[in-house]
Amino acid sequence: MENYGRSKNGAEAQTVLNCIDLSSPDIQQSVSLLKQACLDCGFFYVVNHGISQEFMEEVFSQSKRFFKMPLNEKMKVLRNEKHRGYTPVLDELLDPDTQVRGDYKEGYYIGVEVPEGDPESEKPFYGPNVWPAPDCLPGWRETMERFQREALEVAKAVARIIALALDLDADFFDKPEMLGQAIATLRLLHYEGQISDPSKGMYGAGAHSDYGLITLLATDEVAGLQICKDRDAKPQLWEDVAPMKG
Repeated sequence: MENYGRSKNGAEAQTVLNCIDLSSPDIQQSVSLLKQACLDCGFFYVVNHGISQEFMEEVFSQSKRFFKMPLNEKMKVLRNEKHRGYTPVLDELLDPDTQVRGDYKEGYYIGVEVPEGDPESEKPFYGPNVWPAPDCLPGWRETMERFQREALEVAKAVARIIALALDLDADFFDKPEMLGQAIATLRLLHYEGQISDPSKGMYGAGAHSDYGLITLLATDEVAGLQICKDRDAKPQLWEDVAPMKG
């Protein structure tokens, strides 16, 4: 379980997570480290994943360009019924039991592009994406489409290690009904300057467990991510996760 946003109260500890090196020739060590991480807490770092630091910086730069636009421009690409497009600040509320208002973040959903008219586009979560006008953000769509392709390849590489950890064939998740035709969503997130204050039920992103097979979280150098390894503990222990370059 995780939440996000710099907190007045702070976490009670800083955690140490296993690091999965996708360039390592020792696949058994990677399997062992990932399996232990999943059994312990469900979180781990992924390094040497093949997405260059230069391109990651370009992605973050392009993301900032979008979120710096006036609100009326961003509202032109508001999230639709296919979960594509812009979500304003306070729009999402992840932990209704403890939050008094929505998350202090805004986001942008990008899914796998399926042209309108394609029979697949009738399925939930499939269809054409919503994009800002090209003259408004030149090169923006191309950057995000490339990033989604590259990130999906990283997800597939991690899924192969998960498969081996489960004593399955390495290509188990590569099947068409799995990651071969994945409902893969890229989300850009921008957190407001608000400081999370749990005593008042205010969070950058409230406590939640992600859905789906795997989430890859690319962070900048700003701290704020916290995880709870045992959601059933009373009281829950929240630990800071330090950002790691690359």
